Amino acid sequence: MFIGKREELFWQLYNCKNEREVDRLIKQRTELFAPANWYPLGPNLGENQSNFSIVENQQSNPVAALVEKLTNAIDAILVRRCYELGIQPESKGDAPDSIENAVQRFFPNYKDWDLPYARAEQGRSIQVIADGSVQNTSITVYDDGEGQRPEDFEDTFLSLLRGNKQRVHFVHGKYNMGGTGALVFCGKRRYQLIASKRYDNSGQFGFTLVREHPLSRAEASQVKDTWYEYLKIDGEIPAFEIDEIDLGLHRRLFQTGTIFKLYSYDVSRNRNFIAQLAPSLDQFLYDPALPYVVVESKERYVRSKEGYALANFGLKRKLENSDYLESSFSETITDRRFGTLKVSVYVFKATVGRKSADATKKRIRDDYFKNRMQVVFSVAGQVHGHYTSEFITRTLQFNLLKDYLLIHVDCTNTKYAFRRELFMGSRDRLKQSKEATVIRKILGSVDILS
Repeated sequence: MFIGKREELFWQLYNCKNEREVDRLIKQRTELFAPANWYPLGPNLGENQSNFSIVENQQSNPVAALVEKLTNAIDAILVRRCYELGIQPESKGDAPDSIENAVQRFFPNYKDWDLPYARAEQGRSIQVIADGSVQNTSITVYDDGEGQRPEDFEDTFLSLLRGNKQRVHFVHGKYNMGGTGALVFCGKRRYQLIASKRYDNSGQFGFTLVREHPLSRAEASQVKDTWYEYLKIDGEIPAFEIDEIDLGLHRRLFQTGTIFKLYSYDVSRNRNFIAQLAPSLDQFLYDPALPYVVVESKERYVRSKEGYALANFGLKRKLENSDYLESSFSETITDRRFGTLKVSVYVFKATVGRKSADATKKRIRDDYFKNRMQVVFSVAGQVHGHYTSEFITRTLQFNLLKDYLLIHVDCTNTKYAFRRELFMGSRDRLKQSKEATVIRKILGSVDILS
């Protein structure tokens, strides 16, 4: 296939606004999307292991699944910085031993991110962009991290359970599957476009389309489940040369890094995408290592020629600067069973300024209790599970505070063996385990929350 045709195919895919348009393109270009050009996701799994259950049994919430894309983006940027300093990410002693240490080492100006301008400037390195109509929104996630060469896609983006980051101590990722969790929220066909170029320009700009395999009638009668698959052309990941291209990013041209386009993503059908999504992302990324921007494309936000962008930096910083906060305190708990927990308690005001009690309560709910998450458990800034207000009314018996109390439980320094039994591998909910029971009893202690 001629190089020019590959570039044409990329732009045809990238310019599709939703899954219906991707469907239409596939029907028009049958020679490129022929059955022989699709390969099962996770080529490392082998012929007898289905990828369907791995992809489908991850995050149960579309925002939590999207957050996995953001944590992967953060990882990619930290790894790039490591390489640029001539350090192997897996090296002991040379590479940072935690995400916090990596940020301090790779970004000496990180304290400036408390300032809006510096936060927005750094945030443009990770972007979440809404595209398409309000009723059928697609989302593009971009990062200017390490990126991948086309010939490495099958060992990175398209692999499963390989554990590519197991020996890298300053990143979130471990299991090499979280990035696929968003697939189940990509419309009915599960279309996701992946495109990337290595940060050092050692390779072309490669791309592929991932989807759920559409079973034929014959296949439906023979197999229990379908599978996920990705596109290759002439037996290889399609690619072409670029210097820089305009992908509709906010105040930036694409040179290197990675983009994911999630077609017809299952998000709230609200005209104000940022107002709906940003608070939810803040809740799931309580204290992210890097800021990022949430963007309404210029086609959706017609009041500006470049769209509208909001720099997000987690719920913790929003709380620290909130006019709605009455008081807060933190306590560190050490126990031989689990190690160390840091519990932070935030109490909100009943009224703020001239707002009525009802208006204040609604604002608190919309900005801080999105998704009914009022007791959140995090590891390295990413929320791994939560309780609703049921914990506040039932366990704490603080009925009058059920709309005004937020509790953050930092589990970063708990013992690994304990933490492994506390959270699901999907990193979005607690297990029903004896370890979870221990934590619930500890948090229910009057001494801690009185």
